[in-house]
Amino acid sequence: MKNILITGGAGFIGSNFVNLMVRKYGDKYTYVVYDKLTYAANMENLKPSEGKYIFVKGDICDLEQNIETLKKYNIDAVVHFAAESHVDNSIKRPLTFTETNVLGTHALLEACKQVWGEGSENKFVHVSTDEVFGSLGDEGYFSETSPIKSNSPYSASKASSDLIAFAYAETFKMNVSVTNCSNNYGPNQHHEKLIPHMISLAVQDKPLTVYGEGLNIRDWLFVDDHCEAIDIVLHKGRKGERYCIGGHNEKRNIEIVKLILERLGKPETLIQHVEDRKGHDFRYAIDPSKTREEFGWEPHTMFKDGIVKTIDWYLEHPEYLDK
Repeated sequence: MKNILITGGAGFIGSNFVNLMVRKYGDKYTYVVYDKLTYAANMENLKPSEGKYIFVKGDICDLEQNIETLKKYNIDAVVHFAAESHVDNSIKRPLTFTETNVLGTHALLEACKQVWGEGSENKFVHVSTDEVFGSLGDEGYFSETSPIKSNSPYSASKASSDLIAFAYAETFKMNVSVTNCSNNYGPNQHHEKLIPHMISLAVQDKPLTVYGEGLNIRDWLFVDDHCEAIDIVLHKGRKGERYCIGGHNEKRNIEIVKLILERLGKPETLIQHVEDRKGHDFRYAIDPSKTREEFGWEPHTMFKDGIVKTIDWYLEHPEYLDK
């Protein structure tokens, strides 16, 4: 493995992955960042790795461009982050999510098959979400054997892309691994997501709108911990296997909002409860036992530390909140 194509590399998780790989491996690999530069991408995310990667403005839905890029840069590994990911947007314009997440992933896999050939050992890591498993009650955890039970157009599109990835691993014997992670947070995240969105509202003394009573529960994973796990799967993940990556940091949405207000010295009277989101899953939680037992991976960042680090980063980079 020498040349790694990182799709969605200017986005939140993708850029943090590029920066981690450059810090960790230096010039051991050539990194090709492949990104369409939609609204959620930001080349500033890659500033720590400036001069250490090649950038290609590309659309994963374009089969011919995928093939051309794989050949031009002699790509022998792909880490696939590129996706539409905001649930609210998937409710407003679901077809966009099917096009990017399903057809785009399919076009990328097909390009790899055509360039690498069936049975190739070149690596393809498909980065997905725990939301494909649906909603949990008060007990239990998602694992690699949990049934697919998607409840939003976003999660359905990601579940579909997972199945296509597994199909290419089985039918064409490609070296594909799939990862399913819990909610990520940390630097560079677009302001539409919960934590930066609430920080943005709070610093402007605007109402912090919370769906329903804010009792929905998410398992929060610091983005660097997630990227470490993806790095391990890239190097050691087995063909046709799914790996669940979670933080063991379950919090209700209202808890997150109150933590942000406390850190910023803002009153809880800014909280405004609004009508709940359509199909709002109650709880997500990951059992990462397989990833831990197979690779020895554990998340290092406790939420109490990660949330402070994240809030302070956004205060130091207000441009991420102003757009």
